[in-house]
Amino acid sequence: MSNRYAVILAAGQGTRMKSKLYKVLHPVCGKPMVQHVVDQVKKLNIEEIVTIIGYGAEKVKAQLGETSQYALQKEQLGTAHAVMQAEGSLAGKEGVTIVVCGDTPLIKAETMEALFKHHEQAGAKATILTARIADPTGYGRIIRNEHHHVEKIVEHKDATETEREINEINTGTYCFDNRALFAALKKVSNDNVQGEYYLPDVIEILKHEGEVVSAFQTNDLDETLGVNDRVALAEAERIMRSRINESHMRNGVTIIDPVTTYIESEVAIGPDTVIYPGTVLKGKTVIGADCQIGPHSEIESCQIGDETVIRQSAAFNSSIGTRVNIGPFAHIRPESDIHDDVKVGNFVEIKKAVFGNGSKASHLSYIGDAEVGSGVNIGCGSITVNYDGKNKFLTKIEDDVFIGCNSNLVAPVTIGKGAYVAAGSTITKNVPGNALSIARAHQVNKANYVDKLNLKK
Repeated sequence: MSNRYAVILAAGQGTRMKSKLYKVLHPVCGKPMVQHVVDQVKKLNIEEIVTIIGYGAEKVKAQLGETSQYALQKEQLGTAHAVMQAEGSLAGKEGVTIVVCGDTPLIKAETMEALFKHHEQAGAKATILTARIADPTGYGRIIRNEHHHVEKIVEHKDATETEREINEINTGTYCFDNRALFAALKKVSNDNVQGEYYLPDVIEILKHEGEVVSAFQTNDLDETLGVNDRVALAEAERIMRSRINESHMRNGVTIIDPVTTYIESEVAIGPDTVIYPGTVLKGKTVIGADCQIGPHSEIESCQIGDETVIRQSAAFNSSIGTRVNIGPFAHIRPESDIHDDVKVGNFVEIKKAVFGNGSKASHLSYIGDAEVGSGVNIGCGSITVNYDGKNKFLTKIEDDVFIGCNSNLVAPVTIGKGAYVAAGSTITKNVPGNALSIARAHQVNKANYVDKLNLKK
């Protein structure tokens, strides 16, 4: 197998997106389009990847990092001009170069590998990835000769009426003999309607030089979708989401209604977990086996242990242990560490807190900036008062503490092991272990008070 190189076209602004975000950075299932492409290309045993950048260059580089080299296209003068910017990195090298657009997030490594193999077996200088489509409007047409060999590619706006009836299209992905590619690029002209340098013109140049030009037709038209506007972006999202959901189901996950379940590309889920409708799983979330998630839950970048149940709740950037029961209507905010066998009930909010094994906050509580030990019971309506308007302070609740309903723990404060806090208390000082702390106003009952009020009416 010859050396392999890749050129990824990611310089366009994408004006039809009508967005301040550069086109290739628009996410599909949580990952920028260009990142999808690079991730698939990286599976192909590629020697060098060169990404052509232009609009939003620094942001594209920040996204892809060291996975690619970069070449800047200062002026947007067409696809051939874009590939030419990689000359400094690739020209003169022996091998095969794949050229793929950064706005085709659905293309798979398997298809690109098949394209490489077809190219090598055909002994071609260029091979085009093609597809057949019912309505080819807007696409470049594959023009074949009487022997069914590729003669040229004609852009839609430059095609004759007869050529526009052809439904085999150029997908914009190619394999080239690397040296032949850069030699031919120097011969491309901009004598066309748009005054641009078209990469497909390389095909005609190579044909005129007597070189073999081949085509490999994919049977999966979805892979070739180029995203140029928000309508296509939504379609790419739908297709990618269907792929992701199907992959999880084939790996042993039950998804009750895939149409209403949104799982991003980096999510991992263990077998025999059930995902209920309306659930959104995002980021680098990892869910264990035998869990129940949803309905209508949002989870982002969380690590969740086995046998955990999360109903109608939201959790972000946190660790959640095994056999945890969360919800309904709970909110786990970032940097929370919820240990095993914990109960977090309805309308409970936890933020930047450690919650120890077997502890419970069953309803209507706020636990923020806290260290909660094991075996703790936090009664209804209790909160950690962590913020004085300028600074946040830590509340420590040691093992086996019982916090009565409607208690305020004013941080910084420590509740010692085995202590009890009476319902309705506002705790401003440390509570020793095994103590009972009562911090209420003295109750006063005024006899016959209502009768006196009635006399005044």
